[in-house]
Amino acid sequence: MAWLVLKIVLAALAGYLLGSANTSLIVGKFYGVDVRKHGSGNAGMTNTLRTLGKLPALLVIVGDMLKGILACIIGYYIFKISFNSFNMPELKFAVELDRVGVFSGGLGAILGHNWPLYFGFKGGKGVLTTFAVILFAGPYQGLILLGIFLAVVALTRYVSLGSITAALCFPFLAAFMEKEIIYTSFAVFVSLLVIIRHRSNIARLCKGTENKLGAKKE
Repeated sequence: MAWLVLKIVLAALAGYLLGSANTSLIVGKFYGVDVRKHGSGNAGMTNTLRTLGKLPALLVIVGDMLKGILACIIGYYIFKISFNSFNMPELKFAVELDRVGVFSGGLGAILGHNWPLYFGFKGGKGVLTTFAVILFAGPYQGLILLGIFLAVVALTRYVSLGSITAALCFPFLAAFMEKEIIYTSFAVFVSLLVIIRHRSNIARLCKGTENKLGAKKE
């Protein structure tokens, strides 16, 4: 099983290095602004939108999702190459293990976004990158979660509440729709990660001081 552990580590490491390229911080550099020093202090899309505007926020959306998808693809092929190259007897389990590669690469990208190697380990909350990974691994669950997120944001104008609600729903969708222990375990882990990263938002929501989408900057 040493080869399997090695593949998981390689996929996660590749994903982490890719995920560490925090898009909001890179975009901010072009504007001469470190978004971590403005607004909520979070290196993510919402704070970029409030601090720099719509176009930079759009670039962050594209960049954060793209690196999540690329990390999944890299993880997939790290596992795929091993089967094709060595004709391993476990080939009948290739599909399942390919998914392990997807999860490993995707999780690495999420961790890299949250704690980026290139930016002092201070990154964002990983929602967009997490969504991209979910969309790649389970498109139906991803679309349902997107619908939940948009509905909550439309009703409340709280982006953080939409993210938290979608995160809470993900493990249940994974358990009932996929019924695969690896996928469900992944869902539980990334959902907890999203919620933990939003603990300051949860505190502000409870106090009624959380910023609403579209609210003017003070």
